[in-house]
Amino acid sequence: MQINKSIKFIDLFAGIGGIRKGFELACSELGIQTKCVLTSEIKPYAIDVLKQNHPEDTIRGDITKIDTSSIEDFDFLLGGFPCQAFSAAGKRLGFEDTRGTLFFEVERILRDKKPKGFILENVEGLVNHDKQNPKDEIGKTLSTILAHLRALGYHVNWKVLNAKDFGVPQDRKRIYITGTFKEAPNLENFETKNSMLSDVLETGLPVSDSKFVNLVLSHYPVEQLYGMSIKDKRGGKNNIHSWDIDYKGKTSKQEKAFLNLLLKERRKKKWAAEYGIDWMDGMPLTIDMIRTFYKADNLEEMLEDLVAKKYLKKEHPKKKVGNKRVQDESLPLGYNIVAGKMSYEVAKVLDPKGIAPTLVAMDMEHLFVADNNGIRKLSLREGLRLFGYPDDFKFDVSIQDGYDLLGNTVVVPVIKQVALRVLKICASEVKNESECA
Repeated sequence: MQINKSIKFIDLFAGIGGIRKGFELACSELGIQTKCVLTSEIKPYAIDVLKQNHPEDTIRGDITKIDTSSIEDFDFLLGGFPCQAFSAAGKRLGFEDTRGTLFFEVERILRDKKPKGFILENVEGLVNHDKQNPKDEIGKTLSTILAHLRALGYHVNWKVLNAKDFGVPQDRKRIYITGTFKEAPNLENFETKNSMLSDVLETGLPVSDSKFVNLVLSHYPVEQLYGMSIKDKRGGKNNIHSWDIDYKGKTSKQEKAFLNLLLKERRKKKWAAEYGIDWMDGMPLTIDMIRTFYKADNLEEMLEDLVAKKYLKKEHPKKKVGNKRVQDESLPLGYNIVAGKMSYEVAKVLDPKGIAPTLVAMDMEHLFVADNNGIRKLSLREGLRLFGYPDDFKFDVSIQDGYDLLGNTVVVPVIKQVALRVLKICASEVKNESECA
């Protein structure tokens, strides 16, 4: 038996080239040379990164404008087709969304070029998207994708895998869809490898000296901040609230205790029943409702003071109008916590002995880490390490563009292990290329 020493592949919706990097690392481990014959990406600063790391490549743009007859024959298709159409963070329109239809560009190229195999990556939400029956294993969208791939003659398998099990300190679940003409790749029983945030952190970088950060540090030592979120949407021992640090104005011990209580009470479903509306998480409560669980002679005065300081707001309960919720002015005004997911400069201080949450573009700039006696944002190098990129990977972009690119990239070590399973079917121990087809 001879090892097939050379493989050609294409990289669609390439981003910064994470799927390619994992695939190439897998090929290198197997002693296989690679050649990328097509890279397709449309985001300008992603293209800049691709050029930094692959200056010899010609990067083509919109895949919908690339005729398959212009693509050199290749062995494997790689693609992280756009996920916003299926993501819980988006509107989840799926194939109704233009981005959702880009899967059919993958199908078109597979049908016309018939490569040996493919590796596709997408958000976990794709699994249940457009589910018709709660008891179904998967939704209609994934069922459609799998059916179309199998109709092309591929033996297909899929699996949701978590980056934290592959030596990357990030809780990031993604679906991996693979296939070859020979057999369905085995995506079970990967060797588990764990790490923690401190394994990827740099030290001695400039820390934040902002007014907000200094206020937080004036109330809490750095070590006490590990794993703490700073937001007014939830309660719990792992949350610091704006009133805990008197961010919007000085609050008394009584006011702090009341705000903590209201934070929990406003989430109870009984208030929706009392209003006669559909429940929503975090409802305004009238002063009469509040009096049922909080007794104080100065309640009205305290509520108005907290409104003036903007810890509370007055609003009507909301009703559903189509897919939106709007205030129902026919119902009485109530008091509610002023809350927002990204209200503050720091959303969370990561625990160096823990792992990062799923990193998404809109949140990354609000995640901080400890460094010496202060806290700071994640560096771009740390961000790359949290996706398993090697330290020689070039990433010369602004911090804002870097966060956006990282939030939409893939975890390289997961891709590598998935690629090894696929490659061992079609790329190792074959006498000639026809044996995999």
